[in-house]
Amino acid sequence: MLSHDRVWAAIDALAERYSLSASGLARRAGLDSTAFNKSKRLSSDGRPRWPSTESLAKIIEATGASLDEFAGLVEGRGNSGALPVQRSSVPLLGFAQAGAGGFFDDAGFPAGQGWDLIELPARATETSYALKVQGDSMLPLYRNGDVLIVEPGATIRKGDRVVVKTNAGEVMAKVLDRQTPKSIALVSLNPDHPDRDIPMRDVEWVARIVWASQ
Repeated sequence: MLSHDRVWAAIDALAERYSLSASGLARRAGLDSTAFNKSKRLSSDGRPRWPSTESLAKIIEATGASLDEFAGLVEGRGNSGALPVQRSSVPLLGFAQAGAGGFFDDAGFPAGQGWDLIELPARATETSYALKVQGDSMLPLYRNGDVLIVEPGATIRKGDRVVVKTNAGEVMAKVLDRQTPKSIALVSLNPDHPDRDIPMRDVEWVARIVWASQ
């Protein structure tokens, strides 16, 4: 039975499955960090407050879970009401290595040798790989040491977080504002760093960030 308590319990179980707090799950999904706080689950007069369908869709996408998996958490399938953590091993590089060449083909897919592997609680395809954030250029969204899972084959839309590599070897994580056959416009995650408008002739590849550790 769908109930207020079970839906919120499923959100908590999904956060725990990915080694997150409720606030960490909210941040990963691009929501206010307090969106899933216990205090937000009841209105001021004590009536149950339900999470929006938009919020649920965002946390499902942010964790890589499926709708059926989330429904299983709501229904309490399994002995503990939660599903076992599914882990994937993906190649791991730093941003400096990613820009050095030899690790990707011209479409941004992993190639060659020299990869380290990292195991993360997220589903990944055969072409997914991980980039470790270095420095503070991606604050406040991504911190030094965070790991970004990148999927070159994923569809990219306005507002998506992407990794872009230029022909000159520069690798950057930005938010896609606009892409045309002639240029790509990127919004910086950190307001201290400038937005970019890069001619497509100077872009080697663009790949969407599909998951990030927090």
